[in-house]
Amino acid sequence: MSILVAILGLTFLILVHEGGHFLTALAVGMRPRKFYLGFGPPVVKTTRGGVEYGIGSIPLGGYVKIPGMHRPAASDLDVHLGRAVREAPELVGPVQRVKRRLEADDVDGVSDELPAVRAALAEASLSPEASKAATRGLQDLSDGVGLDAYWRQRTWKRVAAILAGPAANTIFAMVLFAVIFMIGYGKATATIDEVLPGKPAAAAGLRQDDRIVAIDGRPVKASEIPSRIQASGGKPLRLTIVRHGNRLSIGPVRARKDAGAYRLGFRLRGRRLSAGEASWESVRLTGVVTKQVAVSLVNLVHKKDRKEIGSTVGIVQASSSAAHEGVQSYLFVLGLISLSLALFNLLPLLPLDGGHIAFSLIEGVRGRSVRREIYERVSAAGIALVLLLFIIGLSNDIGRLGG
Repeated sequence: MSILVAILGLTFLILVHEGGHFLTALAVGMRPRKFYLGFGPPVVKTTRGGVEYGIGSIPLGGYVKIPGMHRPAASDLDVHLGRAVREAPELVGPVQRVKRRLEADDVDGVSDELPAVRAALAEASLSPEASKAATRGLQDLSDGVGLDAYWRQRTWKRVAAILAGPAANTIFAMVLFAVIFMIGYGKATATIDEVLPGKPAAAAGLRQDDRIVAIDGRPVKASEIPSRIQASGGKPLRLTIVRHGNRLSIGPVRARKDAGAYRLGFRLRGRRLSAGEASWESVRLTGVVTKQVAVSLVNLVHKKDRKEIGSTVGIVQASSSAAHEGVQSYLFVLGLISLSLALFNLLPLLPLDGGHIAFSLIEGVRGRSVRREIYERVSAAGIALVLLLFIIGLSNDIGRLGG
């Protein structure tokens, strides 16, 4: 059940991300053509207001299809209508006229030629595959030369539509953190709220309501307890606690590594924060996590840091474990994942959002579009890097699952 909750949570974060793109694109005058959760052939789909909504058969991610993400090129016709032209030579004339318009940078003139291509296509005797590819290609070309095409918009509109996805995930994470802080998971106290079964703390005899006052004989504040345990590196610790007014010594006890950190297996009781305090702590936490993620990405060149990369398998595993521990832990991990998704998508790599933002800014400064072949080369490199990160993360997750 916890795995299902984890998957639903990840799906919701994708919905938040794509919803940011979708709503902002609508607001700035770029009407999306599709809104999908998942990829591949649709399991279910429906069309409302000219937009196709659906769920793909491959439940990994999602996408919003904004028209004309790239300036149309003559080579697009070879890709989509090449087979149709080979099967029906009468299409050569109309298709060549469109190609000449594109080669001459006469994008507006393409719209004048498209009706002739559609008429010729309707009369041609084509195989189902060629007909389907040609129809789809013509629709994409028509969207690409339309007034609401992405590449034709002002730079701020393009950046807004793309930035809205990561921004939605970031805002969602910050709101979630603030809510958690306000309902009792705010400033940690030194009092133990829960001892997790089967963990070192339980074996050592720690109990709920115990208050930790020292570690290895050194007084400790509530905020220092996790870092002192982490700094032990798994070496034996002795805890000084207050239980029912009596001062007791617990241990020695060794912290075990769990999800990349040394832990004893207990949760500290939180103090509820006011709305103002919770909002500030949410902003502060977002800044801390952003800095940590940035440092982690820079340190990927080191082998030991690559071991910390995870994939969707690891995300589901972490969310599932958090869901098993309780609602607050699950919501906290969900917020961290949402923020991580936002930061990852802001990497300046195509096809990630950061790559589209970078190219929009470059084109805005240049005053003209970047050539299609440059887009394709950068996209190929970006896809290769993203796949490499996914493969490393999946390998790490499988290794962790296998012990």
